Formats: sequence, C-alpha cells, structure tokens
Amino acid sequence: MSRAVLRYVPHTICHEPEGGVTFEAFCVTPGCEENSGAQEEQEMAQDWCLRHTGRTGHDLFRRVVTDHARVTRDE
Repeated sequence: MSRAVLRYVPHTICHEPEGGVTFEAFCVTPGCEENSGAQEEQEMAQDWCLRHTGRTGHDLFRRVVTDHARVTRDE
C-alpha cells in the first residue's frame, strides 16, 4: 500500500494585467433578461444601464467586474 506525503507550499494570487478586465451589467427586473455584454470600459456598461432605464424604466442592475489572476509559488 502506498502512502501520500503532502506538504504546505505557500502561493500568492494577484491580478494579471495582460488578461485585462471586463465590466458587465445585468438588469434584474423580473422577466427582463437584458444585459450590457462584456465591455472593456466601465463607462460603456454604465451607459448601457442608463439607456436601458430610459427605454424601460427598469432601475436595478447587477454589476460584474471580471479580471484575470495568476497564482505563483512563493518558493
């Protein structure tokens, strides 16, 4: 029977600039499934919210910011 040996190895996780950041907004009004789509500029997602509210009267949104992260071993 073999036995596994585990050891703790510290790692660090941080934002990876080359991966970029995307901004999205989702209307959360019941029955509405519209969203801004992934945008590279925060202002573009915010502008979509403002236009959507103007067209529909919907005024509640879920905002999502996505970035990329890299994990590196501290050793």
